[in-house]
Amino acid sequence: MSGASTRTVVHLLRHGEVHNPEGILYGRLAGFRLSELGQRQALIVAESLSGNDIAHVVASPLQRAQETATPIVDSHQLTLDTDEQLIEAANIFEGKRVAIGDGALRSPKHWPQLHNPFLPSWGEPYLQIARRMLGAVYRARAVAEGHEAVCVSHQLPIWTLRRFLEGKRLWHDPRRRQCSLASLTSLLFDNESLVAIRYSEPTGASSPKVTGA
Repeated sequence: MSGASTRTVVHLLRHGEVHNPEGILYGRLAGFRLSELGQRQALIVAESLSGNDIAHVVASPLQRAQETATPIVDSHQLTLDTDEQLIEAANIFEGKRVAIGDGALRSPKHWPQLHNPFLPSWGEPYLQIARRMLGAVYRARAVAEGHEAVCVSHQLPIWTLRRFLEGKRLWHDPRRRQCSLASLTSLLFDNESLVAIRYSEPTGASSPKVTGA
């Protein structure tokens, strides 16, 4: 006779809007906090999850992720954990303006780093991102088994993991990412098996072209 089925949900939450008046790619740089809108987005997400059976909240070590997680932790009277594997992807253009046709991308000295968009050559390999994110998800699933967990992370890592789980190629057009600010990509598990992926935008849609992540 087979054992009973255990349902667990791991929500991948992208952080809220960041205060970034200079419009740089802030990546893993310290000191980038949520904007006033980002703080409101964090509160809205927490309210949307107030009736959920959240048993575990874990976040990237970056300030914007920690601040986004805090209202959920407070509303469920939990302790916030940190997982380094939820951090933003490494990128050599960190600290620069990288809009198309602007800033770093116009400088010939950076062109050698743009030769392979399939890896990508300018930052952390997509497969490495997917694997570390998957590890973080399964750790959160184990802690929250039979309940729900929230993992607060960043646009590229969340989107890369989703494509990996859906069996799609990992390289992609960044303008087509379905991962708005403060959005939830929810992974539904039956025991340890992933059975569904759902996406929601408690605070509404935002442009995937917004600088930073």
